Amino acid sequence: MKNDKALVVFSGGQDSTTCLFWALKQFKEVEVVTFNYNQRHKLEIEVAESIANELGVRHHLLDMSLLNQLAPNALTRDDIEIEHKEGELPSTFVPGRNLLFLTFASVLAKQIGAKHIVTGVCETDFSGYPDCRDVFVKSCNVTINLAMDDQFVIHTPLMWIDKAETWKLADELGALDYVREKTLTCYNGIIAEGCGECPACHLRKKGLDEYLAAKGGEA
Repeated sequence: MKNDKALVVFSGGQDSTTCLFWALKQFKEVEVVTFNYNQRHKLEIEVAESIANELGVRHHLLDMSLLNQLAPNALTRDDIEIEHKEGELPSTFVPGRNLLFLTFASVLAKQIGAKHIVTGVCETDFSGYPDCRDVFVKSCNVTINLAMDDQFVIHTPLMWIDKAETWKLADELGALDYVREKTLTCYNGIIAEGCGECPACHLRKKGLDEYLAAKGGEA
């Protein structure tokens, strides 16, 4: 793979922003793509655009409103409560989302001449989402290459690390404070530390606390 151009699937959240910083270290040229599927908080798109502008990378915004129509859930409907019942997928799970995102990202990647696609999916802290699993990403990579008769590589730098290790990676990339202050992870649409109540905020804070405690111990 001699091509040095990458496309990052980008939401403006902790994971994808960490992946963006990772990609900027790995590749000569990086662009990002954000998907508008009429998610609860349009702020997500604004945050993604703002970060891309600040870091000087080209930002693509694709209309994926059909996903909202096909898959009503807590991320696309205000009247669906954010919850995770034991033995069930969280109400925030959007069926087929990463399959569609990676497919459309690969089409865009072909248009801009990028052979590398970077996504922040993770099998360690993934809430049971089936389309965050390594086996899915590898399968999707093969299918995309066969469908398009090309050789893309889908990179998942966070696949086998937990949230604490994701914070550690951001720190190693010199982006810890940036990710803490500029990203939007909260399901209730509050930048940085978030609402502190939703599952995404709990996971983010738990990981940060664990990392800072470990970092303090090392010091």
